[in-house]
Amino acid sequence: MHKFGKKIILKKYFLEYKPFLVFLASFFGSYIVLTFLYQIFLNGFENNTVDTITKAVAQNTQKIISYFFMRIQDEIVVNEPFVRMYFQNEYIVRIVEGCNGISVIILFISFIIAFSGSLKNTLLFIFGGALLIYILNVLRIAVLIVAMYYFPEKKHLLHSVLFPAVIYGAVFILWFIWVNKFSKYAK
Repeated sequence: MHKFGKKIILKKYFLEYKPFLVFLASFFGSYIVLTFLYQIFLNGFENNTVDTITKAVAQNTQKIISYFFMRIQDEIVVNEPFVRMYFQNEYIVRIVEGCNGISVIILFISFIIAFSGSLKNTLLFIFGGALLIYILNVLRIAVLIVAMYYFPEKKHLLHSVLFPAVIYGAVFILWFIWVNKFSKYAK
């Protein structure tokens, strides 16, 4: 086939799939940028120290559990990149950087940007959704700590299956609401 013919075919396919390609470029572009910025933030901490977001998640988790008059204590040990959580004076879990929910929030924001709507709606939904994901994540960790204390034999099911399903399910619901109510593709 002639070079000119190949260019016409490529152009035809590009135009036909342009919305999908724009979505992919927007999603992956924003995901890469946000992940890069988050990595710069994390690089500001020494290798074996806990970042401030993970500390905040642990402290908020502790406040939630202690609100119900249960004994909960967090402990940051020098040269350990996680927060130890003790429930009823028993070491239950450690909260590492991956537990703080930021990677889920980055994924959420990238999708909203890829399916953006008006600037105002997009920014409000990103802020509200990120805040909701943060709160749900703290609640998820609090319930996980209590559940793992009372049902230690169910640790794998609770930590690896049930509770990730809760947080990712919430993100999926937020995405569904966004696409159907606020994005430029709604209706």
